[in-house]
Amino acid sequence: MRKVPFIVLFLAVSSLPAFSQNYKMHSVFIYSFTRYVQWPDAYNQGDFEILVLGDSPIIAELKALASAKKVGDRNIKVTKIKSPAEIKKCNMLFVPADHAAQITEVMDKVNSQPILIVTEEQGLGAKGSNINFIVKDGKLAFELNQATVNKQGLKVSNELTRLAILI
Repeated sequence: MRKVPFIVLFLAVSSLPAFSQNYKMHSVFIYSFTRYVQWPDAYNQGDFEILVLGDSPIIAELKALASAKKVGDRNIKVTKIKSPAEIKKCNMLFVPADHAAQITEVMDKVNSQPILIVTEEQGLGAKGSNINFIVKDGKLAFELNQATVNKQGLKVSNELTRLAILI
């Protein structure tokens, strides 16, 4: 299968109207992030694990994606957790809008671990999330907090940085 460059995918997806309940778009972005973020070697073994805090419609979308895609040669595992206390070693953590009030607890638990924190609530990028989905001009976009990405030992490609709203 031919790989579609992220920029083409980003432009195609971002031209669609953004609806907060359309988690299919979110999951496409999340999968694309896996190709443009580099984790330390210790986080590149076994399944590529995505934790989701609480109940969110994104879980079904991510599980559908996981059944059809891989991150390199790694299977994708999607796990729902009920509270920040359950955060464990993983590659990515999605914090839905209805759990935005727990971002401080999430950040305290993750601390400097190389876990990509993805959120979807206005202002969470500035509060420590690595990538925060927002709606800009009626389209889905994302903010990138380079300071927290660096603190957590993650490396983000220049291509992803160019597409992001930097905060």
